[in-house]
Amino acid sequence: MNYFRNEYPRPQFKRQEWLSLNGEWEFCFDDKNEGLKNGYAKGKNVLPLKIIVPFAYQYSASGINDCSYHPIVWYKRTFKTESKAGKRALLCFNGCDYLTDVWVNGNHVIQHKGGYAPFNADITDYIYKNGADNTIVVRCYDPLDSSIPRGKQSWTGERFGCWYIPTTGIWQSVWIDYFGEDGISSYSIVPDVDNCSFFGEIKTFRAVANECEITLSYKGEQIKKVRFNLDGKYTRYSIDIKEYPMVQKNCLWWPHNPNLFDFEFALYSDGKRVDYAISRAGLRKISIDENGKILLNNKPLYQRLILDQGYWEETGITPPSVDAIRKDIQLCKDMGFNGARKHQKIEDPYFYYLADEMGYFTWCEMPSAYTFNDDEIMAITAQWQEILHTVRNFTSIICYVPLNESWGVDKILINRSMQDFARSLYYLTKSIDPNKLISTNDGWENLDLTDIISIHDYAYDSNSFNSEYNEENYNKVYPQGKKLLCEGCYYRGQPVLFTEFGGIALAKDSQNGNWGYNNGAKSEEEFLKRYANLIEGIYNHKDFQGFCYTQVSDVQQEVNGLLYADRTPKFNLQKIKKITVNEK
Repeated sequence: MNYFRNEYPRPQFKRQEWLSLNGEWEFCFDDKNEGLKNGYAKGKNVLPLKIIVPFAYQYSASGINDCSYHPIVWYKRTFKTESKAGKRALLCFNGCDYLTDVWVNGNHVIQHKGGYAPFNADITDYIYKNGADNTIVVRCYDPLDSSIPRGKQSWTGERFGCWYIPTTGIWQSVWIDYFGEDGISSYSIVPDVDNCSFFGEIKTFRAVANECEITLSYKGEQIKKVRFNLDGKYTRYSIDIKEYPMVQKNCLWWPHNPNLFDFEFALYSDGKRVDYAISRAGLRKISIDENGKILLNNKPLYQRLILDQGYWEETGITPPSVDAIRKDIQLCKDMGFNGARKHQKIEDPYFYYLADEMGYFTWCEMPSAYTFNDDEIMAITAQWQEILHTVRNFTSIICYVPLNESWGVDKILINRSMQDFARSLYYLTKSIDPNKLISTNDGWENLDLTDIISIHDYAYDSNSFNSEYNEENYNKVYPQGKKLLCEGCYYRGQPVLFTEFGGIALAKDSQNGNWGYNNGAKSEEEFLKRYANLIEGIYNHKDFQGFCYTQVSDVQQEVNGLLYADRTPKFNLQKIKKITVNEK
């Protein structure tokens, strides 16, 4: 099957004028690191292979399908751009792993470190505007280094345990945005349910524009337009909408009614419009009350989440299409789940965009590194900031996970430096986005500086849940042999969620090196019985405010999905749903 991603790559902030750079590029491996010496950056060399961007060379959709390790890869393609009077060209990458250098017509335009955050470069001064070919060259260096954020990508070059084939190089869309002499470089939209308003901040590229206009619409009807002066590169704004009659009706964002407001951002320089983009957001509040209950729009929320690693057979961590993302979400809703914990991956922006639209909660998790040192601290801190600025405007995201199961901080139980690092990530996250919850170190060895106490327990059944997990025990219980709370930390009444459990594989699939977290069920009937026992045990626990079942689909050697890797259901979806929603 041929895959091609040709939709606008950043739906949450969409400009009208753009040029896709997805598709066929020249490509080569550079195992001896001779490309720079041989002048590849100048774009004069013909690279011997062809690759389909944005798919990584390790997967068949790329046209290469080579799973062996190659630390350095090169890409090259030409493109034409028409002369656009007064327009600037912004070269954009949604994701490229890991250390990326980019040249345009032989000029180095950017270096970016990190595999999961988008980045861009203004290439206006380096492109030919007379119809001549422009050449873009990309070099990616992806070391097998356990101190850089990898998520579920193996750092040995081979699959092992629950770590998979690595992803090297460009793995999300590449394109050019066009705007005038100035443009919006970042923005925030923060909903305020209690005051029926939105507020945020606008940042511009060049501080040339002096006005911004925001038009707010709801279900096709314009309800407010505000125009304000810009204060240099950074300007705060606020939009109060409580005086409008339609707001008195149910316009809040709910899973069963995911209402969204449309935003139009226009930037002006001395009265001339120089940039325009559209976005959207829901009026939604996530909070914890004085009794430790999680609330959505001030009403109790019970989360029925599923662990979602976002891998596909032929495309790896790159979704094959927007339709495939929509299908994934719908399949999970059909099984009774109201959200997903995106595990060890920052997803394609269309996942969060469609989750907003379809009323589906998401948790956003920082991909882990695995060796605690200065490099890990700097890499995670830097990339997490970029990620937060990228995802903070999605309504469906209600919780962040900076660390998972003490990966990369393996001595956090007793090590003060690792605990302080985790605390710093909590405060850093709150400083950028204070309006979502945080599970600081999800699974076990929780700190007391966390909004959620999370439990990972792949127990065979739920018989011990009530006796093990209660307020009197939280300071001394050991899920999976790991202490639930770090030394010196104590339970302080936070909400408790069972954020990983299950992982039941079918016996027929658990062969030839494939595995699940639990002994293989011999039939669908046995699976459903065990699934029901676990789910009912969680529902019947007075403390638990939600769960996250492992997992959506099989991933390479890990075969404990409710769906096969190709998204074919293993079980009757209605039977799964009946159990998931605790329908008697």
